[in-house]
Amino acid sequence: MPRAEGQKGKLIWLLRILERYTDEEHLITVPRILELLAEHGITAERKSIYDDIESLRELGYEIEQFRGRNGGYYLASRPFQLPELKLLADSVQASRFITRKKSDQLVKTLGQFVSDYQAQDLKRQVFASGRVKNMNETIYYNVDALHRAINQNKQVRFVYQEWNLNKKKTARRGGGAYQVSPWALLWEEENYYLVAWEQGKGMRHYRVDKMTLIHLLNEPRQGAEDFDPQQMRDYAKPMFSMFGGEVVSVQLRCDNSVIGPILDRFGTDVIVMPQDETHFTVHVDVVPSPPFFGWIFGFGGKVEILQPAQVRNNFQEMLHNIAQPYEAK
Repeated sequence: MPRAEGQKGKLIWLLRILERYTDEEHLITVPRILELLAEHGITAERKSIYDDIESLRELGYEIEQFRGRNGGYYLASRPFQLPELKLLADSVQASRFITRKKSDQLVKTLGQFVSDYQAQDLKRQVFASGRVKNMNETIYYNVDALHRAINQNKQVRFVYQEWNLNKKKTARRGGGAYQVSPWALLWEEENYYLVAWEQGKGMRHYRVDKMTLIHLLNEPRQGAEDFDPQQMRDYAKPMFSMFGGEVVSVQLRCDNSVIGPILDRFGTDVIVMPQDETHFTVHVDVVPSPPFFGWIFGFGGKVEILQPAQVRNNFQEMLHNIAQPYEAK
């Protein structure tokens, strides 16, 4: 008997058919498999399909069979379960960091790990209040370039941008380039930040989506003595909105009702000291910045800065400046 056409890739095409067209709720019959193989120019007999399925099982693929009416085969072993992929797809679609175009591409890629039927469940619109998707399509290449610079122990040069009133990005320092030694990439408040050492300024951080024209230099990195990888996990904890500055230990007097937000922000390692039946105090390390004061203000008086006096005075001064435009004239 002559050899059937297209046999060289039959096993691979059979696996792809099982991946695309089957799951627990969608079984496939051998006649249907033969039809799909024929669409790809592969002719086969029923018995050869049974043998091929057994070969795939021997290779480690979990292929289940249901007999009887409406029976058939389906691929049960996959790298991801559908609920796991739904979680990843929702995170991608809701992320402010990822552009809409890239979100759609990534969700489509995730769909390759499930059947075509289940892939439709991944194409869900996730709504996030006030969320503005990033428009910078080059950010993915920026992240890759920075990872390479870190792995290859090289400095980088880039132009740093900011928004102007015309809603256009303009270069800081009059277009002058920054030259830094990259040490880590940090994900905080839905943005990527580069933690890098800059000559004369020490360790600083830069938002990756504001960086452009990134070039790897042949100069080795500097600032190793100022970089502690063990501290990277807590690098951003004292900062609010990634507003940099000197870290200060601050004592707060809090209403018992705000214990949740306090622990959410500073972690469960903080020492909570009951003061009376309705209040407690905590000592936390923060950068006393306008975003921090705004966070305190948001509690409507339920959080009070006790110490140090300078931070308390700075907060009072900010409140006074805010109130001035609203005072009766």
